[in-house]
Amino acid sequence: MIGRLRGAVGEIGEEEALIDVMGVGYLVRCGARTLQRLPALGEETLLHIESQWSESAGLRLYGFLARDERRAFVLLQAIQGVGPKAAMAVLDVLSPAELASAVAREDKAAVGRANGVGPKLALRIVTELKDKPIVDGPVFMGAPTSAASAAPAKAAPTGDAVAALMGLGVAEVNARRVVEAAADRLGETATVQQLIKAGLQELGR
Repeated sequence: MIGRLRGAVGEIGEEEALIDVMGVGYLVRCGARTLQRLPALGEETLLHIESQWSESAGLRLYGFLARDERRAFVLLQAIQGVGPKAAMAVLDVLSPAELASAVAREDKAAVGRANGVGPKLALRIVTELKDKPIVDGPVFMGAPTSAASAAPAKAAPTGDAVAALMGLGVAEVNARRVVEAAADRLGETATVQQLIKAGLQELGR
């Protein structure tokens, strides 16, 4: 099975992207959050791939810019009633870190913001992901999410900056280290671009 793809972005659709790897085009299904963060057409990207096979659909590839996104996708699908579409929908509104935080504080309303995820399924997700390793390291509890909030959560700047550095070939552990250090130094108002620049400067020392 395919576990990772590195190649040029050939096409970006509503639910999938075409990744050109040495002349071979791989059609990869991606969530909206991932599609929005892909580089421009023709530029290189690296996607962590979850390969799935079924009698009806054959081989399908699901792509993620970060390893923990792929891990969360797999963990979500292990829950009864959560298929690839629902798992993608959850990761469109919550990054893995945000999902881990929501699970830790039993915030089913945050999970329920995902398209197609009702209250019962949201409760099951929060319950069954308890104590599961969604992300490495400690989980930030954060503030509870209002049930009335319907707007999708924006991707965290640190997550986007880590993904961008990984797309440039930086190992995930190093990307996270320099971005988190930059975020601590620059504060909560730091933009993705500022975090990337500071991270690259740190790596260049």
